[in-house]
This record gives sequence, structure tokens and C-alpha cells, in this order.
Amino acid sequence: MIDLDREGDVWTVTLNRPDKANALTEAMLQDLIAAMQAARAARAVILTGVGRVFSAGADLDAARAGLATSPLWEELSAAVADLPGLSIAALNGTLAGGAMGMALACDIRIAPPHAKFFYPVMKLGFLPQPSDPLRMSALIGPARTKLILMGGQKIEAEEALRFGLIDRIMPADEILAHARDLTADTVAAKVALAQDIKRMCAGAS
Repeated sequence: MIDLDREGDVWTVTLNRPDKANALTEAMLQDLIAAMQAARAARAVILTGVGRVFSAGADLDAARAGLATSPLWEELSAAVADLPGLSIAALNGTLAGGAMGMALACDIRIAPPHAKFFYPVMKLGFLPQPSDPLRMSALIGPARTKLILMGGQKIEAEEALRFGLIDRIMPADEILAHARDLTADTVAAKVALAQDIKRMCAGAS
């Protein structure tokens, strides 16, 4: 249910459970973590999904069995944030719940016009993963983060773009190709130069 395509220096990690809105199970989280750890060898990583929904978050049965509070979510977002190459979330559709973490940890987020963004963790009686509010606040500010996490708001693509939650809206059938285009300069650059620029953008020395 997690596909990994190694095409030269650009690796693509795909959520492939469209019949369940790409809802994540424990095994899928473990596979995603392994893929992201392996992808440290790549110059660029694209994260995407199959179908009209990027991910509905945790599989409901798995969430009730304890997955909602699993440390695997934080481990996954840390593995994405740790990637030395350029990371792009080529979101094929709606992004919800705990799946938000891996997209927030990417360097760039692209989404189609029909995508929606929501994180109903409080309504379900759980805390968000520790790094998610911090990364979201860094992108869109504390008040807008509370609008999503505490106000329970479902944000549509145009508003997400205005907020800075996503960086570009593209037609769904063009998103993956555009993400690949965005990796071209990074892949063509010297490895150390590209990695240094990424560190400078993060405020690291």
C-alpha cells in the first residue's frame, strides 16, 4: 500500500490505498518511515497518493486500537523533515488528521483545487502529534493554526494557499509532473550546495 519508485536521483513515495481514502494503518506508517529513511540517499523526494484523497489520516479501526496516539506519526514526520534533499508533497487531494504531519514536514506543498485540509483531533479526544502545531504555526501563524486545530475548520485549497499552508494550486493531473519539474534544479546542482541552501532556508548554520 506504500509504493516507492526510484527514478535516478528523484524518489517518489506513493500512498496506494484509494479504496480507503489512503487511510493509514500501522504497517503503512512503518513502511513510510522505512521509505523516508532510505530516501536520504535521494536528491529529491516526492510524496503523493492515488485517488482524489491524499489521506484521511489514521484508519479508524486502527485509531481506535491505539494508532491515533502512536509515536510512529512523530517518527514519520521527523524522517521527512530530516531528508537532506528537496521534499515535495504533491498532494493529489484532501489531507486530513495525522497525515498532515508528513506534509507539513515537506519543503513544498502542491495541491489540486478540490483539496480540503482539516485536523479534527480535538473532536476525537486526542492531542495532535507534538511537532504538528509547531510546524503549522511556522507556516500559517498561531491564530490560523488554532482555527484548524481548535476551531475545527475545514480549509479549502484557495484559502490554504492564502494562509501559506500550501504553496501552489495545480490541476490534479499536472501536480506530479510539476513536482518533478521543481526537482530539476536541485538534482542538477552540486549535492553540498543544494543541501547548504536547504539548511540556510531552515535557519541552520
